[in-house]
Amino acid sequence: MTDDLASLDATAQAELVRSGEVTPLELVDAAIVRIEKLNPELNAVIHPAFDKARVAAASPDLPDGPFRGVPFLIKDILCTVAGEPYHDGMRFLKDLNWTASVDSFLARKFRAAGLVSLGRTNAPELGILPTTEPVAYGPTRNPWNTDHSTGGSSGGSAAAVASGMVPIAHANDGGGSIRIPASECGLFGLKPSRGRTSLGPEFGDVQAGLVAEHVVAKSVRDSAAVLDCVAGPMPGDPYFAPAPSRPFLQEVDAEPGRLRVGMLLEAPGGTTDVHQDCLAATRDAAELLESLGHVVEESAPEGLDDPEYIAQFLTLWACGIAASIDEWSSRTKRKITRDDVEPLTWALSEMGWSYNGAQLLAAIGWLQAGARRMGMWFESGYDLLLTPTLAEPPPRLGEMDSDPANPLQPIFRAAGLTPFTPVFNATGQPAASLPLYWNADGLPIGVQLASRYGREDVLIRVSSQLEAARPWSDRKPPVHA
Repeated sequence: MTDDLASLDATAQAELVRSGEVTPLELVDAAIVRIEKLNPELNAVIHPAFDKARVAAASPDLPDGPFRGVPFLIKDILCTVAGEPYHDGMRFLKDLNWTASVDSFLARKFRAAGLVSLGRTNAPELGILPTTEPVAYGPTRNPWNTDHSTGGSSGGSAAAVASGMVPIAHANDGGGSIRIPASECGLFGLKPSRGRTSLGPEFGDVQAGLVAEHVVAKSVRDSAAVLDCVAGPMPGDPYFAPAPSRPFLQEVDAEPGRLRVGMLLEAPGGTTDVHQDCLAATRDAAELLESLGHVVEESAPEGLDDPEYIAQFLTLWACGIAASIDEWSSRTKRKITRDDVEPLTWALSEMGWSYNGAQLLAAIGWLQAGARRMGMWFESGYDLLLTPTLAEPPPRLGEMDSDPANPLQPIFRAAGLTPFTPVFNATGQPAASLPLYWNADGLPIGVQLASRYGREDVLIRVSSQLEAARPWSDRKPPVHA
């Protein structure tokens, strides 16, 4: 039964509970068995909370939400749960045995949906890198090939879902951290529009709106249904996305109409060559879209080829890392030093501290101008933009190790891997990675679709259509329950 459950998405597992075929406790116990079997090899779950999960699953007070009893995992960045370990990928917080003091609004919404958390998943320090190899907890391994990265920063969550430990897991995205691991682990990963999900009560926004919260999922329907559970403004949010016209779940299997799709194959800023596997995946997706009646043409918003894009994004990113270090120093009442963090983290912090307020606001303004250009391109008649998710297949573990003699090298290596994802954090638009292609080495190669701001409905419709045309749920990695 454990192996049978591992192949089901969250919606199917919830239906088993509603029909009385299984109990929430049986779902949770089966997931615990899978985690205990697979985690020693993959290192996806770093803070197990099995006893607490069993109590919640057996309780008559378990919320009767759409995912009642479905086992779940939470990434160890944001989405705090009061009293549980919270380390942000940092050895500094691990050594302090730091625990969260409040439930985030998102954690409360996951709980109200009936999801049962079995613990927290591995993440890189402060979510900086697109690989999950923190000094604090070691590397998470890709279930498709354990010598390769899962991506980051939601790599622990992605490995857990791809291997069948749980059907869905929490993830967040400040530069691609939902879409990158979805691409590298063969999952569906939707980054919602800016302001779609609340970051409260601790944050209004993070890094001037770069960060969005959601999940990595086996299926489009799971992602849509969870978004219905967690979307919407909360008290004190500084802004929020426009409400959808109907539940996102109703967009699954809905006819998307004939869409006009632009396609971008060259890396924004011209910073790197795109691997042939990633080009092949994108062209293959374009052919699939055309076979479904959509129009695909090579076109992209003006200004994406400006190499200044990366520099301005890095200014905002570095300032955010510096602010995080300052915040943790304040909260822990211990001044964080160079020896407390990884070399890259310290180098980025020093970069962030070197900027003044005028430079930070100038970077934000520059990126906002890019968002205007992006918006105007969509207004000119395009419904979607198709790109590779990444510029190369999943890299091997160790390629982004931090060298004290060259501490910034990993971030430049990361930029070469991920030129296509950060732009949509800067614009605030929804974007998703779809698992439509595997290369000759058996590694998943995602393709990215982005739509207009606030139009997750369009993304969900066409993603569901693509999933039906080329199902991916039967593909299982070598390391799977």
